[in-house]
This record gives sequence, structure tokens and C-alpha cells, in this order.
Amino acid sequence: MKEAQMTIPHLFRCPISLDLFSDPVTLSTGQTYDRSSIEKWFAFGNLTCPVTMQKLHDPSLVPNHNLRHLIEQWRQMGHHFHPEYSTTINPSLYLKRNLESPHSTLQDKLQTLEKIRVLMDETPSKTPFLLQIGFLPLLSQLLFGKLDPQFSGKYADFEEKLLSCILKLIPFGEFQCLNMLKEESKLESFLVLFENGSGMMKQNLCRLVGAISSSPETRELCAMIGRNHRFLQGIDHLIQQNFETSEAGIEAISALCCLESNRESLVREGLINGLITYILNTETKERSSSGTAMTTLEELVGSERSGKEALIKDPRGVKAVVKMVFRVSDHGGSESALNSLIMVCYESLEEREKAIGAGVLTQLLLLLQSQCSCRIKSKARTLLKLLRSKWDEEQ
Repeated sequence: MKEAQMTIPHLFRCPISLDLFSDPVTLSTGQTYDRSSIEKWFAFGNLTCPVTMQKLHDPSLVPNHNLRHLIEQWRQMGHHFHPEYSTTINPSLYLKRNLESPHSTLQDKLQTLEKIRVLMDETPSKTPFLLQIGFLPLLSQLLFGKLDPQFSGKYADFEEKLLSCILKLIPFGEFQCLNMLKEESKLESFLVLFENGSGMMKQNLCRLVGAISSSPETRELCAMIGRNHRFLQGIDHLIQQNFETSEAGIEAISALCCLESNRESLVREGLINGLITYILNTETKERSSSGTAMTTLEELVGSERSGKEALIKDPRGVKAVVKMVFRVSDHGGSESALNSLIMVCYESLEEREKAIGAGVLTQLLLLLQSQCSCRIKSKARTLLKLLRSKWDEEQ
């Protein structure tokens, strides 16, 4: 029997031609089309995604090898699904339609998201199927689309569940659809969620920024977030005021430092002072991201002249760095602390005096007697030599 006479699964039909895919390709929106159909769409001067009608900032076509493989399997099995496919794809399509339907209530959508979460948690191997049928762009559109002005109760719970599902899908490599945040309205939604959301929402949005920063596909978006005044001020407040959520903020700042252009913005927005506050506030905490904070501080001090000036200008700056030279629990951040002190003390006798006054000599001696690496010990000796002239004067 000809394929035209067969019942072709919805997943295997091009949204434009409605025919069986022959060469499936995926746009940055996460939607998949047959190559010939989408190329004709572009040839007519259209620069949007036909299904979502989003403006395409990146019109590149990425071959959907997973979907092609599924179609080949379907053909080989006589146009019937293997039980594994039918038990995964059919329910998943049903869940997707529930989220898409304008007739679904908020409670319906909450229940649907819970089923999706259970599916991903209990059978992680089936998560790629959710990507193949376009769940990630759908969830992202629902999260960053038009926000409910009330932003409370069940709606806030819905937003949190959406973001949680997005974070579970992202590790499987679908980053391009996040570029929808380059649109002004969707970036505004991101900022509103960050400013008004719960502690968990703020933490998860910070994790989303980490994911965005990790992919070359979202490099431009990373730069946009990294120079956004509202987001950077929100992060600064987060790491200074709330320890329960501050660790995620530290990780987000560290991730944004992957771009040199972002470092200038981070310094300008006062994040060095925020990092100093965080390091000093974690002194009595058993678990913290102080090592990451110190490494990030070193990056900012080393890459920007204004970064070194900001560290020196803060009266707590050298004290915070000295604190990180030696810690009984681990040596995370020790090397970055040594590098930072060498940078600020090399040109300034005043900063050497501050370091000695903050107890750096004791810290260095403890570090040299510890089980740290040879490289760290070598840098500790370098700093000792730099401080020796001041030390000799005081003797």
C-alpha cells in the first residue's frame, strides 16, 4: 500500500505540506519542517516561523536526525509504531495538545505539567521524544509569553512548573529556542519573573542563565542578559540579601563571565562589591559557593582595570580576599585569592599593608604547611616575597 494511503502519524507530517517528512529540518524556534517546504516559505520573502509566527533572528536549518530515524523505523515496521514508540509518543502528543489548547483551564495545565515532570523523572530515556515533538519551544513560549498581571497563587505555581520542566529538557541540547528571549517582550517577561517570582523561581532563572551562557547557540542572548541593568541589579541584591538563593546567583554571575564584554558590565553594575559581601557573609556557613565567588572575583579584577580599582576602593575588599587564601575545609578559591592579591599588591604599598593587617602572613604559612598543590604553594611563596619588604620594616 502506498504511503499516501496510510495513516501518517501527526508527528511525521510537515506542518506546511502536511505530507510525510522526507528531509526534516528544525528552526531556531524548535519547530520542524520538511526542507523543501520551509525553503519555499523563505523564498517568498517570509522571515518568520510558519507555526509560531515568531520573527527568525537565525534562519539556519538544522537536520532533525532523531525524527528522520523514527520515520525510518516506522517504515521498516510496516507503518506501525513499535510499542515503545506508541506508549511514549501518543500520550506525549496528548499532553502537548492540552497545553496548547485555549480551552484547557489553568488547573488542567498544572496537572499536565505534573504528568510531564513524572514522565521525565521516572523514564529519562523518553525525554528526547518530548524534544522531538516540540515541547521545549512550547513550554518556553508559555513561560515567557504574556504574563498574568496577578502573578500569584496557581498561576505562579504554573510558571514555576514550566521553568522546572524547561530545565530538565535543556541538557538534551535544544538551546536555539531560548533565543526567543532576544525579543523585547519576552525579555521583559523574564525580568518580571525574576523580580517578582519566588526564591525558587529566582534560583531556576539563574540556572537558566547558566545554561544560556554554556552554549554558542545563545552567545548573543548571553551578552544581552549580561548587560541588562535590571537583571544585574537583581542578581546583586540576591547574593547580598538572601543566602538561601544567593548560591544560584553566584553561579549565574560566574556563567556570565564567559564573555569578556559581560565582565565590564558586571564591574560597572557593582557586582564586585556583591561578591565581596557574599564571601564575607559565608564565613560561618558550612556549605557555600565562596570558591566560585572568589574565582569570579579574580576574573573581574584581572580582566578590567576598573575591576581592580573597585576591589581596592571597597574597604572590605582585601580582607575578603585574604580570608580565601586558606580555609581548613578545602582550598577552593585559594589560587584565585593569591592571584588577586598579587595583582593588587604589586603596585601598591598601601594594599600590602592592608593584606598584612588582615592576617595574610598567617594564612600563607598555614597554606604552605597544608596538602595543597605545588602550584598553589609556588604562588604563595611569590606573594610572600612581594610582602617581605613591608614585613622587614615592621620587624
